[in-house]
Amino acid sequence: MVNVTKTFFPPLNLYKKQLERIWNNQWLTNRGELVNELEDKLKSYLNTTSILAMTNGTLPIQIALKILGNKGEIITTPFSYVATTSAIIWENCKPIFVDIHPEYLTIDERKIEAAITNKTTAILATHVFGNPCNLDIIKDIAHKHDLKIIYDAAHAFGVTYKGKSVFEYGDVSTCSFHATKLFHTGEGGALFCNDQDLMNKLYYSHNFGHDGPLNFHGLGINAKISELQAAMGLAVLPFMEDILKARKQIVDYYNHNLNFSKISKIKIREFTEWNFSYYPIIFNTEKELLKAQKLLNENEIFPRRYFYPSLNRINYVDAVEMPISESVSKRVLCLPLYKGLDYKYLKLIVKILNNV
Repeated sequence: MVNVTKTFFPPLNLYKKQLERIWNNQWLTNRGELVNELEDKLKSYLNTTSILAMTNGTLPIQIALKILGNKGEIITTPFSYVATTSAIIWENCKPIFVDIHPEYLTIDERKIEAAITNKTTAILATHVFGNPCNLDIIKDIAHKHDLKIIYDAAHAFGVTYKGKSVFEYGDVSTCSFHATKLFHTGEGGALFCNDQDLMNKLYYSHNFGHDGPLNFHGLGINAKISELQAAMGLAVLPFMEDILKARKQIVDYYNHNLNFSKISKIKIREFTEWNFSYYPIIFNTEKELLKAQKLLNENEIFPRRYFYPSLNRINYVDAVEMPISESVSKRVLCLPLYKGLDYKYLKLIVKILNNV
């Protein structure tokens, strides 16, 4: 069976070595030696000025919204994983959807200003499939209207724009280290912020608000990552170049062998060094997608309709029309892409799709 992705497991002996450190230290959580080492190594690898590792990729968004959202209107994209929208509502803010660009699939920056009201407090945009938003224009809009920027960069590990990590953009950027991601800690995530005062608030907010064992800065929640999660991250990180190389080879195979007369692919934004995180293809119709999906499934190949449905249609938001997102979400299918994917399956995938 071939799924859309497969978790990378580092050699067991390397993970055991990290676990032995935990047993020797007798320290499982509360920012131990391994968590601090992982953050230092990730800062170096990603070339970022800050990082705060957390136990999953959703809590960083929630904490950022708690501090920056002020229970206001949050301009966001309908084409993302559900956590982007659910976090907004969970933090008592209101999502205001702006449709997506038909080629880049990120929020259409040309439509943002029309959605701004006196209740707007922030923009929460997603780097879709690792493809960056229009960072320059969004920054200008936010500055003009005194808005905060939060980037859901769950898919963007290692992505750079104009030679700089995408995590360096916005007031806050977040990432997921879930088991299905390029780099993972089993479950996990991280938050990036270049403003030291804001970072201090984010830091104490992820640790119950603590200021030492007995005092408190203010309101907080528990989002701490454990030593066990950090151990997995430290075992995975040395293999990142191998992972990226293998994924690029698969992307190149799809690019060179798929027939793009009846399907299209995402357009990667200029000045971007992409991370080959997903391989979405867009069919002309949903009917064609469903036919292709059925044939692939019959051959034990399971791509994913990612993202579907368009988030403006989920049952706990006010329904609004988002024609491009709704159309794309019905026609987009992510193909299998992971290190270790056998080329006999790649050939079969291409053969089936080209024959649909």
